Amino acid sequence: MLFSQKVAVVTGGTSGIGLAIAQELVSQGAKVIITGRNAEKLSAAVVALGNDAEGIQAETSDLGDLDRLYGHVKDRHGRLDLLVASAGAGEVVPLGSLTEAHFDRAFKGNVKGVTFSIQKALPLMGKGGAIVIIGSTSSIQPGPGLSVYGGTKAALRAMVRGWVMDIKGSGVRINILSPGPTDTASLRSFLGDQAEGAIAYLSDRSTIGRIGQPEEIARAVAFLGSDAASYINGAELFADGGASQV
Repeated sequence: MLFSQKVAVVTGGTSGIGLAIAQELVSQGAKVIITGRNAEKLSAAVVALGNDAEGIQAETSDLGDLDRLYGHVKDRHGRLDLLVASAGAGEVVPLGSLTEAHFDRAFKGNVKGVTFSIQKALPLMGKGGAIVIIGSTSSIQPGPGLSVYGGTKAALRAMVRGWVMDIKGSGVRINILSPGPTDTASLRSFLGDQAEGAIAYLSDRSTIGRIGQPEEIARAVAFLGSDAASYINGAELFADGGASQV
């Protein structure tokens, strides 16, 4: 197993892609700590993941919550081998309707939360450690109304280029895994009554004729976070069925 006896944190691990990542890591032998804001969803996810999982209720943009998270990891495990920064969200808001609150909410959750999740994890990580950030194809192809969301993901790509130089010599790698449209409950809720038609359109854009499944994204994340990817650093891998190439 790729992650036997390794310790992993998955932020935003209570549903969708985050939960699928946690499930994949557990299946590969990892001890996994997931975070989420909703206590009920967090408890349900931990039960589903089994005995090798723990849950810490936390908001990743709250530095006090992050201190509590990593304090638990240090006390319980003494180290961290893998961080998957999956927490984040997006809203569809066209340029003419943008508000300061929407802008601040997007950058607080998707940029500030990821930045400090990584900064505060690094003291627990050593040579061979890995960080995988969940990005989005919106970083290069934001659809209508996704300019701010795409901007947050593009910002992370630029920041990673600097971060790998900042921690040069530490032995810790940082990469981004950017999914395309993925069939999750949150995507279907996001699309609402137009879900089936929108998914058909997105599937047609894919060069393999469908959108992704959470398990497929999870396997790509596991690869980037494993020793199999030991020479990959500062990269952005698109897992999108080729849609961003069309």
